[in-house]
Amino acid sequence: MKNSPIRILVGLFLLSLAYTALAQDATEIVRRADERMRGTTAYSEMTMTVVRPDWSREVTMKSWSKGYDYSLILITAPARDQGSTFLKRKNEVWNWVPAVEKVIKIPPSMMMQSWMGSDFTNDDLVKESSIVHDYTHAIAGDTVLAGRECWKIEMVPNPDAAVVWDKVFLWITKKDELELLAEYYDEQGELINTMILSDIKDLGGRVIPTIFRMIPADKPNQYTEIVYHSAEWDKPLDDSFFSEQNMKRVR
Repeated sequence: MKNSPIRILVGLFLLSLAYTALAQDATEIVRRADERMRGTTAYSEMTMTVVRPDWSREVTMKSWSKGYDYSLILITAPARDQGSTFLKRKNEVWNWVPAVEKVIKIPPSMMMQSWMGSDFTNDDLVKESSIVHDYTHAIAGDTVLAGRECWKIEMVPNPDAAVVWDKVFLWITKKDELELLAEYYDEQGELINTMILSDIKDLGGRVIPTIFRMIPADKPNQYTEIVYHSAEWDKPLDDSFFSEQNMKRVR
């Protein structure tokens, strides 16, 4: 009777419940970590530094976002790029280039291309894909990073999701649900990019990582770093702010 069919069925049922609960917990962990960086709305001022073996350059910018559907990035320096903007409205993304007075629509096929010559992609900056909605999540283990206990979350893209990564691992702190590390893998299981998040501090009333460093696996002597200098959260922001007309006049 110890291994009766009923016992086996009950055991499988309980195992499936436990697996479902773990998956739900992983998704909630990712959702809360993601929302910490988004808020209902967010405004931030940042500097991006692109570092190569024989040169480096800086780009300063302002960014506005609202939920998952809207974002707007304004380049404020260097002078040659000043006034350029990037707009996301739901599933569409545009770039305003003031030097030629032209709005360019960025197709989905270009979302994984380099953003302004950096190691971040167009998708990384305007977040066209969602780590919450475009992936399934599972707790793959736990560890300690930078003295903080973390969950290791495995993310696998949903079959219909328009994402390039075959698998992503996130390390999220257990206490504050802060993302500290991300690894991005291709279809061959090769590590392509690693993002390290650090310098955790209060910015605009939220404790968040303020330095994001993206490192390509095949080019260890180069990286791109984004530093957050200031931020505001949950301020009223109308959908109409995220318009093609505002791309050309926002300052």
